[in-house]
Amino acid sequence: MSGFRRKVEIEGVETETADYDTEKEDLGGDESRPSDGMVTEDQDPFAGGKVRRKASMARVFKGDYVDVRSKPYLMKLLDRQGDRGVLFADKVLKFTGSGKMKRQILLITDRAIYIIDPETYVLKRRITLAAVERLCLSQLSDNFVAVIVPTEYDLLLASTRKTEIVTVLVESMKSTSNYELEVNLSNSFEYHAASDLVKEIHFEEVEGGTKTRIVNK
Repeated sequence: MSGFRRKVEIEGVETETADYDTEKEDLGGDESRPSDGMVTEDQDPFAGGKVRRKASMARVFKGDYVDVRSKPYLMKLLDRQGDRGVLFADKVLKFTGSGKMKRQILLITDRAIYIIDPETYVLKRRITLAAVERLCLSQLSDNFVAVIVPTEYDLLLASTRKTEIVTVLVESMKSTSNYELEVNLSNSFEYHAASDLVKEIHFEEVEGGTKTRIVNK
């Protein structure tokens, strides 16, 4: 594996994990590779407030990176929910309440966010877009995004396609409900890892990357 390593401190215990940008194959392939039907990003969803890699600035958006329509189990799952319009689908890393990372499929429609097991296609969680209050990200160059859901508990993800996820959510909520989804940029923010568990995530720029530390509140 090429690239540097990023240190991630989980609940005060420092461990080492791969920088997510080097996990392109596991997380769904090369985000910057052009393909027919892609739409080039024409705006900055972070309003210039976040450090971005040069490659990220020139990326093109494809939307469905797992080919949902070719997977009957996923189509059947969406049919049961009365939802078929896929805006985004890709493998991501989801953080559990204990701080562990699990590879999952993140699927976004114009109605909801789905978290799906990539091996069994079992639905792990469905969040209606109306329940999302805001998104939280750092101001640095990293792959983390937190989806804040006050009526349930929050969702912390890591993805090499973070910019596309944020853009899809912002534009979808604006077009369907005329709601301007808030995007908060801060190098330290709280999130509910479970309904009764609050964690705080800290980002620090270090030589060769970004150091990320997650602690219980």
